[in-house]
Amino acid sequence: MVDTSWSPVLALQRATHATLDALSAELAELGLGAAELNVLANLGDGRPRTVSDLAAAVGSRPTTMTSVLDRLERRGHLIRTTHPEDRRAVVITLTTPGRRAATAVRRAVRRIEQRALGELSPATSDVLRAALDALTEVRNG
Repeated sequence: MVDTSWSPVLALQRATHATLDALSAELAELGLGAAELNVLANLGDGRPRTVSDLAAAVGSRPTTMTSVLDRLERRGHLIRTTHPEDRRAVVITLTTPGRRAATAVRRAVRRIEQRALGELSPATSDVLRAALDALTEVRNG
């Protein structure tokens, strides 16, 4: 019998709101919204990405990324260039201020993860990752 008193989807929604609130509070000085913080966190490894690759990493559609990228570009955090091998593709690269902001975002993410999940065993962390991956793939199912 399925336990209907608890919903993993609704719990994920609550967790998303709580973590975004914590992240926004820690990074208030950046003046960025959740979508912009997510993009910077994903670009924070320093690798340029196409819009499609970045959208997949963020969990969004490429068309949705346009306004987020516009805002970050206006603030000087990134530049868009044409892909050297495919003129139809756009490559997103962080600027120096964008790299500084992305570093701050990734540090804040790690602090929040440590506060929330630091006591989990490796096995429990693996289960959590599997559950989140399964919920991420629901769109493709």
